[in-house]
Amino acid sequence: MRTRPLGPSALDVSVICLGTMTFGWTTDEAQSFAVMNEALDRGVNFFDTANMYSRWSTDSHAGKTEEIMGRWFAQDPSRRARVILASKVRGQMSDRADDQGLSARHIREQIDASLRRLQTDHLDLYQSHWWDADAPVDETLRAFEDIVRSGKARAIGCSNFDAAQLQTSLDASKRLGVASYASLQPHYNLLQRSAFERATRAVITTNGLGVIPYSPLAGGFLTGKYSRGAAPPAGTRGEQSQRIKTYLADERAFDVIDAAAAIAKSRGATTAQIALSWVIDAPAITSAIVGANTVAQLREVLPAAELSLSTEERRRLDEASAWSA
Repeated sequence: MRTRPLGPSALDVSVICLGTMTFGWTTDEAQSFAVMNEALDRGVNFFDTANMYSRWSTDSHAGKTEEIMGRWFAQDPSRRARVILASKVRGQMSDRADDQGLSARHIREQIDASLRRLQTDHLDLYQSHWWDADAPVDETLRAFEDIVRSGKARAIGCSNFDAAQLQTSLDASKRLGVASYASLQPHYNLLQRSAFERATRAVITTNGLGVIPYSPLAGGFLTGKYSRGAAPPAGTRGEQSQRIKTYLADERAFDVIDAAAAIAKSRGATTAQIALSWVIDAPAITSAIVGANTVAQLREVLPAAELSLSTEERRRLDEASAWSA
């Protein structure tokens, strides 16, 4: 699988990153192991998780995803050297008011907790999950500097920061002379373009950062399994996700699917592969984060890593999704 350098870091990552948010939630441990095995065997060297996964599940807890991954690494210690491992911090870990955020105390506590759960001595990329207006930026970045200096993380990044928040952080790192964010993890796909393209991408390109968007298939909507005027298939996110319900009610979203499906038919590919390929080779993108509940789901999308859209195909998709830009 193709790889690319992640911004100014020393990390060289596959153009598809395995997202693990469902592990311990809709993907049990055995299936999670199978998905990680398949990803690694197929050249995916980049895995992304977070300290709070999967807190939202009634029969799970924050940190469970990392625990599952840790047991997978322990099963075969040679795997760790083959994986560029990323995690995130900020999410609420318990009902304690101070057990969340980007304070120095929470960052330092959580890097150690993540390392224990993942059964490793370091992360390759440690990321701020969300902006924290209550934590001074200088305090946050000094804590990350300590983590990088200690060898607990090779590089740092951020997720869900807007252009102003990202620029503020980069300026603070430069002023303080401390570790700087090497990457951004934004929400970006054919139906969700404006937040990244209108302002954030300019900050990224000016500063040479890597970009690892999540939800490149719009929560599964861009796989082509939803149809105009039809109820969501049983067992899909469309039954519960408000975002999917919004897309289902928008004819323009189906115009995007139609464009991707037409290209897919002409290329002998799937709608999901076309939509994912558009993200992977979009300007400034380094790697797209893809989740999978099953090995079959992962196998369906992986060919997108080697699928190169023509200028005309990209134009058709850009025009169909222009309303979201």
